[in-house]
Amino acid sequence: MALRFHKLLCNGTHVRTKKSGAMNLNSMLYHSLEESFSSQDVLPLKWYENSLPRISQLTHLLKNVDAINGRLVDVTSNSTIVDDKIQHEMGTFKSLVRAFIGSPSSQQRVKLAQKTSQDSISPFSEVSAREPMVVDSLTKISNFLNVTAQQRKSVRLTVCPQVTQHRVWTGALEEILNGLKVDLDLLAARGSSKSTLIGEQIVHNCLKFLTETAASSDPDTASWMKLTPSKTLDPCNPHKWEDILEMVNDLIECFRSETMLKLHVTKLEVMKEGLSQIKDVILDKSIGYKEARHQESLVQKKLTKTLGHSSRCLFTLLLYYLYRRVSDIEVDIRGGVCENGSKDRFCLSMGRILTSDDEKMIGRGVKQLDQALGVFKFVWETAKMKGNLDLEGHIWCVVAEDRILRYRGNRYFVHGIS
Repeated sequence: MALRFHKLLCNGTHVRTKKSGAMNLNSMLYHSLEESFSSQDVLPLKWYENSLPRISQLTHLLKNVDAINGRLVDVTSNSTIVDDKIQHEMGTFKSLVRAFIGSPSSQQRVKLAQKTSQDSISPFSEVSAREPMVVDSLTKISNFLNVTAQQRKSVRLTVCPQVTQHRVWTGALEEILNGLKVDLDLLAARGSSKSTLIGEQIVHNCLKFLTETAASSDPDTASWMKLTPSKTLDPCNPHKWEDILEMVNDLIECFRSETMLKLHVTKLEVMKEGLSQIKDVILDKSIGYKEARHQESLVQKKLTKTLGHSSRCLFTLLLYYLYRRVSDIEVDIRGGVCENGSKDRFCLSMGRILTSDDEKMIGRGVKQLDQALGVFKFVWETAKMKGNLDLEGHIWCVVAEDRILRYRGNRYFVHGIS
């Protein structure tokens, strides 16, 4: 089994296998375990003793495999893994570890690491606090933080004008399209198909349109240098955002069933919400600098007016604004908010489950947690919530040395599983 997994990880950049009987057997075991630990917080000691060898085995099989931005990645080569078997084993591994973290000994280790009192409650003591979460909207964050309706309105009114600026809007679109282009190139290397060739051409045209409009909005260029072009390509029929919308629709239809491109297609569908609102706005630098700036202002106004608090398009723009990323943030253990020594000070704790304590993998885990925690704090502060919010990240992996890391002013606890 270990040898087979080694071969799966080493044969090329992308790997695909079919489901097997062994997988179905493991699935039965997995679901029986899920039922056993979902009904209660603490399981019999025998369960933890019996589960540890299975967790250790999966750690060995999945060594250097991590779930990043919705996909499995071989950290050593930074290549994407497309394999149902490994995906299932990763799900089983993380479910078992979540249950294991609920054990009294694991909870005690968390409290010792935090140096909290013996009678204090661990942020991961409840089953619901050990569930995973995909951070993909302001509404989901607001529900988690108990932000009031009035505060949510304030958050939206504050966030929208910032994240709908032309450079943010076009930058997010370019990030999605460039990510799609990379994976399309990899697909083409394995053997070009008609849909791949068409997709590559559409992406090229979309990026070309966006690049051609970038010059007019460059904040580092003085306005007197941005002269009106001496002639236009077609003054009676300038490009509009509707052209991009039509090409995005074609890309979605072209690759809807391609597993490897699923995340890109999902994000394109998210961005359609914004594109449909600005489809009549001109997208053409040949119209002159002043007119181009007016059109950019129209984009910002329309998006600010139409993108609601629950909009995933708005949240994607916020992620790009904060981190220059567009993929939603996955958290293995959602944790929660607890009082932190006083009534006006709180602490948000969240966690990641890793298959290795390799320095590179730990670094990735810390960075991912930092971004998740950071966007929650951004909403907390923008909503003007009462009290200060401290941030803590927790990382669990087998045979890791318990330690505390510091990153950007926050503490990150590494916990061994034993």
